[in-house]
Amino acid sequence: MKYIVAIALALLSFSCISIKADVTTETTNSDSVVLAEAGIRLVMAKQEAAWNNHNLEGFMQGYWKSDSLKFYGSKGLTLGWDQTLANYKKGYPTKAESGTLRFVINDISKIEGDNYWVMGEYHLKREVGDANGVFIIIFKKINGEWKIVADMSC
Repeated sequence: MKYIVAIALALLSFSCISIKADVTTETTNSDSVVLAEAGIRLVMAKQEAAWNNHNLEGFMQGYWKSDSLKFYGSKGLTLGWDQTLANYKKGYPTKAESGTLRFVINDISKIEGDNYWVMGEYHLKREVGDANGVFIIIFKKINGEWKIVADMSC
């Protein structure tokens, strides 16, 4: 009987250790999601500030500087960082057109690994007339920095 009690206690203690390890992993994953969301929000806050100073190059620092960047808007698909910047410069040549940007973030969700989507709204107050729309952005952590790798805005 003593033998059975000793085995049961040993199994119970191993079971508790396993549960504690699972909880620790869950907390760590939760902490990494919180840090990712904070990092993504910081990138978008910097983009707002740059845009509001009519600094389109600064705004573009939130995007992956690659020919593989994808931007999908009212004029179709644009490939590449340089072409996306050129489109912004053409569409918003002065402060009157770019105005003041405010993002509303409605959802940030982990896709997998270091990939997240952000769903939200943009609001531009402008001298030439306000503009509002919605977006879905895909962020990826590249070389330790959060970057937009795909953007669909309309």
